Amino acid sequence: MSSPHDPYVRVRGAREHNLKNVRVDIPRDTLTVFTGVSGSGKSSLAFGTIYAEAQRRYFESVAPYARRLIHQVGAPAVGEITGLPPAVSLEQRRSAPGARSSVGTVTTLSNSLRMLFSRAGDYPPGAERLDSDSFSPNTAVGACPECHGLGRIHRTDEELLVPDPSLSIREGAIAAWPGAWQGKNLRDVLDALGHDVDRPWRELPGEDREWILFTDEQPVVTVHPVRDAGRIQRPYQGTYMSARRYVLHTFADTRSRALRAKAERFLTSAPCPVCGGSRLRPEAMAVTFAGRTIAELAGLPLSALAEVLSGAGAGGEETARVLTGDLLARIGTVTELGLGYLSLDRTAPTLSSGELQRLRLATQLRSGLFGVVYVLDEPSAGLHPADTEALLGVLGRLKEAGNSVFVVEHQMDVVRRADWLVDVGPLAGEHGGRVLHSGPPEGLAQVPESATRRFLFDEEPAPVREPRVPTGWIRLTGVERHNVRGVDAAFPLGVFTAVTGVSGSGKSTLVGQVLAGVLADRQAGEEPGPGERYCAAATGLEAVDRLVQVDQKPIGRTPRSNLATYTGLFDAVRKLFARTETARERGYGAGRFSFNVSGGRCETCQGEGFVSVELLFLPSTYAPCPDCHGARYNPETLEVTLDGLTIAQVLDLTVESAASFFAGTPAAERALTTLLEVGLGYLRLGQPATELSGGEAQRIKLAAELQRTRRGHTLYLLDEPTTGLHPADVEVLMRQLHSLVDAGSTVVVVEHDMAVVAGADQVIDLGPEGGDRGGRIVASGTPAEVAGAAGSRTAPYLARALRR
Repeated sequence: MSSPHDPYVRVRGAREHNLKNVRVDIPRDTLTVFTGVSGSGKSSLAFGTIYAEAQRRYFESVAPYARRLIHQVGAPAVGEITGLPPAVSLEQRRSAPGARSSVGTVTTLSNSLRMLFSRAGDYPPGAERLDSDSFSPNTAVGACPECHGLGRIHRTDEELLVPDPSLSIREGAIAAWPGAWQGKNLRDVLDALGHDVDRPWRELPGEDREWILFTDEQPVVTVHPVRDAGRIQRPYQGTYMSARRYVLHTFADTRSRALRAKAERFLTSAPCPVCGGSRLRPEAMAVTFAGRTIAELAGLPLSALAEVLSGAGAGGEETARVLTGDLLARIGTVTELGLGYLSLDRTAPTLSSGELQRLRLATQLRSGLFGVVYVLDEPSAGLHPADTEALLGVLGRLKEAGNSVFVVEHQMDVVRRADWLVDVGPLAGEHGGRVLHSGPPEGLAQVPESATRRFLFDEEPAPVREPRVPTGWIRLTGVERHNVRGVDAAFPLGVFTAVTGVSGSGKSTLVGQVLAGVLADRQAGEEPGPGERYCAAATGLEAVDRLVQVDQKPIGRTPRSNLATYTGLFDAVRKLFARTETARERGYGAGRFSFNVSGGRCETCQGEGFVSVELLFLPSTYAPCPDCHGARYNPETLEVTLDGLTIAQVLDLTVESAASFFAGTPAAERALTTLLEVGLGYLRLGQPATELSGGEAQRIKLAAELQRTRRGHTLYLLDEPTTGLHPADVEVLMRQLHSLVDAGSTVVVVEHDMAVVAGADQVIDLGPEGGDRGGRIVASGTPAEVAGAAGSRTAPYLARALRR
């Protein structure tokens, strides 16, 4: 029986996702860590049950009209939760920020700085006082009209658009144009307009060349295509678009990284001539504080900005003192997390995932709330061990302020510092969903079935492995990108290389942008591309036949994308159903068994399996489709079975079960085997992409690559592949990556997990700090050599991992 002063959050009958009627008591005012392998159910307990119920209760107190304006989560599947305070969620966000997003907007510090200039700035004599929006480059009243608040303008010229003027238009003189049909269409339209497309470009009249490349006109003309033998091509209405217009349109609007990179090669970028890169209108730039414009203050590192504000706000007016005091307090939290080297105008896309995570955390921790439950999703993800120390300090202060801190976490150093540990498992999916231990961390030593136990207590030291010898080297000379300045880097081939360094030291820049860029440019046969512009020279590229980049971006953004569709497994499954006797008798092809097109799917829910039910001021809820009851297909399609199972039942199988079901079917077996090898046997074939974590998405991509036939030397680039993975899952993943190297490939990972780094053949350590104080290669060599390097922030942590 719980009293009103019960110090525990008591959960009874939790059944969310794979939780098996969980009963658990968790003390408040503690740092509690939830552990377990990926897919065990720890997030379902922490977020899907405890946080979701706290949110539901809060929305019950909100006026019904206001509830309609708030995105609400549904009620979790749980019997009862008592002793639950209000909760704040800090989940990971994996979406990529836009170009207008910056350190200032992510932390909301720019709002406070704009208010300071609006209310306490020094205005020119007779100038009208400006609203705070006038100091924002993201508003119509503040943005420079020439560059629309971006600070840079992109231009092109004839030399960029037509690199070889000896070619005719038909021969591809205009290199900026798209290939395939779209490029042919533009050439045909020019031909129809009366331009000579077979004459060398340099021989065309100057005014014609100018119009073809730069006109803003978009004339429409009837095109009569040249008829190919045996092919009928009817006349059509074609619209002309100049080369400049096409490049600018593609650069601004395309979502394809490859198309955007290609368009970027035909553009030059320069500071805006009107605002000089400040992004603001002249009237905003005329206002100063402490003798500096808002653009100058936004360009300072946060640590330097704090010094300027401290001096300026001390003896000023009350308004200035209040506003600078607020800014200094907010900046203090950010600098405490080791981000004092960042400036407010630093754009968010140039930040590492670790930097973004800590900026969002700092913003939330400044709220000053007490008596609440903070539920955090892997706050150490993407953090170097040195940065994790600062994070633990902040979490400790949050607890001391009278809050409960519930953390879903895989980093054992964080787990060891917990007051209370909830271990969920023992395995993933249907083999998990039970609380194995709820108590002080040391009590887990008595739970033999826990997958966390041996890692928490270092029961099994990793076997010592002799580093492999490189078969060659890729050497990058004079790398210039972001904070990596004038660096010469050598990446060994035929081995496993870990690139380390504190957050913001330049790891992702060096590997994900420069190394990947030069390899991608070479493979595309297009020079100079983005990678080539970021370094003076690159050698050894010819030894690599194929580049594979595996990141943690979602495999799809809608529930229609799933494990089976992404890996190509669903194509094989649909063909198998189409070959059944019933399907052949009825004339059903493979398309009949797709839930994405009409024909075989249920049209009531259009193949989604559920329908949205609007409840006005209650949260919208999803109910199984009243016609197909969640099966996604119409009754006629479900009459077709394969070895006794319908297509809907096959999609409901786990990878593990499907491997047994499709044993002996090569087309399906290969995909299922690779999914099992990367530790995803617990996922259902039809599990929507929206339900998958970043770590799961990355392993699915890796599995899709592993099932392809490997030809030639492949270089695999992975950016923090262990993020979101339990140490037991990391072991499975590492076995796969090392097997790729044993088979003759090269693997390069950007990594913070010292256990992974200790098992690498070569280590490249960047630093020594982040931002302007980083971007140098501090040490490189075998793990043992780097562990002894002076001046490396990584060395002491790597040495400890090697001792383990």
